Amino acid sequence: MGITMTQPVTRAQELISCDLSCDNPVQQFCNSCQVSLCADCINKHLDSLKSMKHDIVPFTKRTVQLVFPQCTSHSHQRCEAHCQQCDIPICIKCVMGPRHKGHDIEDMVDIVARKREKIKRETEEIQKIISKNKAYDATAENKLSKFLIYLSDLAKQTKDQRKLWHLEVDAIFDKFDSLIQSIQDQEIKILKSYQTQLRSQNSHMTQTVQENRDILKSNNVCDVTDHKSKLNQLKGVLEVPNIKQPSFKTKAAQGRILCVEFREYKATMILTTLSSLRDGGVKILLDDAKEIANISTNLTKLAKVACVKSDRAWLNGKDDQMIRCVDIHGTVQDTVNSTCLDFPTDITVNSQGELIYSDYMNRIVNIVRRGTNTMITLSQGWHPMGLCCTRSDDILVSTKTTDNHHCKIVRYQGQRVTQEIDKDERGNPIYQGGSYEVFVTENNNGDIVASDLNAKAVVVVDRTGKVRFRYNDKLPGGQEPFSPRQIATDSMGHIIVTDPNNACLHILDESGQFIKCVDIRGLNEWPTGLSVDSKGRLWVGLYNSGEVKVIQYIN
Repeated sequence: MGITMTQPVTRAQELISCDLSCDNPVQQFCNSCQVSLCADCINKHLDSLKSMKHDIVPFTKRTVQLVFPQCTSHSHQRCEAHCQQCDIPICIKCVMGPRHKGHDIEDMVDIVARKREKIKRETEEIQKIISKNKAYDATAENKLSKFLIYLSDLAKQTKDQRKLWHLEVDAIFDKFDSLIQSIQDQEIKILKSYQTQLRSQNSHMTQTVQENRDILKSNNVCDVTDHKSKLNQLKGVLEVPNIKQPSFKTKAAQGRILCVEFREYKATMILTTLSSLRDGGVKILLDDAKEIANISTNLTKLAKVACVKSDRAWLNGKDDQMIRCVDIHGTVQDTVNSTCLDFPTDITVNSQGELIYSDYMNRIVNIVRRGTNTMITLSQGWHPMGLCCTRSDDILVSTKTTDNHHCKIVRYQGQRVTQEIDKDERGNPIYQGGSYEVFVTENNNGDIVASDLNAKAVVVVDRTGKVRFRYNDKLPGGQEPFSPRQIATDSMGHIIVTDPNNACLHILDESGQFIKCVDIRGLNEWPTGLSVDSKGRLWVGLYNSGEVKVIQYIN
């Protein structure tokens, strides 16, 4: 049982060296072991494998055939068959012996031929995938090129439009440039990452094709029979990701009003005098905030508030897993049973009005959409705390380690991590480790605003994660240290943070300067929950009384 093929004599044989690691020219050939030998190494070869029979012939008379493994049970025998029941190679004596009597025996040549055919088909299929991936790669490169040209034109439009605006509003166009750069960074990163994955996959498949070709050329039975298919690992083809191209819109009315719109960011400029602008700015914040409604929820340990438009809010306490939606009159409109073992760490609402909550113990962030769906699962050792849905529908999640030693803020697009905010430019932690939660929100200018109770401070970083400022001032006349809990921002870029130790709310501008304090009657019931509705009113949750106060503080 074997495949024999006589090799023609060529002039190249005089260049062939002995296979036993010497430089002498080959003169003899062992047909049994398929080894080329010089005159000096013949005895060495025979002595090294005394138990085997050797067919030594002149090199010009050699035959190429399969090299079968030596039988471990019978000397001078090679295994040219395979026992199906025992799943081992066997020799002719094994076949006739009692050990394998009645077993299904298959010719090793047939096994090798079948395996080679399978490897050949696998190789062809992988090559097809490589061709398809190369086409996808070209498509991605084309999209990337067009997208860069589009972004370049978009940036030019913003610069052209800038000339129409008064110098006092240059900050608006600085915002546009920042958004374009941010979009470019994010979308190009997506395509570049896709190309890296695609090329890495092709590299692995090309290597596999070469390995398979080497096996197909090999005469060693073990090389073929030991082959493990990698087709299932390499079969999946990565689809080219789509890119959403933002639009830049302008509208002018009678030469006195100019409106610009870029994604979710809108601005309107009305031609007026500097004095009237200053007067209008002074009147934005009310001198005295006033209570619009007081909602009784019957919740004890009311912890979090998340507004839905202008007349409803989701609430949760620290006594149960239930999350409740109440209107401004206190009527329960909806309830959700969370997956939490204790209570949701934080709640928020996305642009579609869907409830999202963090489950600390199970290390997940859930979105409520016709039931509960796990949107994000954190890696082992990290737990979610504060949540914020950004204007671009990213999710900001403040996280900390199980041992409370480390804390960071992570930006997600869907389930994909796109940013981690952890250390400052000097390598120091931005957020302090500890047992308390860190709550997070986004400001109009893209800043990421966090209340870090462990550090007793509000910490603000820009969109790139660079620290802009820290605020930890005690109010004039305040009796207790600053104790920031839930935090929010409004349409004018104000930062509002609860301070239950001092029974008030701090209002800061977007640069961290203290503007005023809201300390209306009743806030001594420990204000912790906070959200801003679509009318610009504050919904403040009181931990001790379970009440929610709706407060008007701006015109």
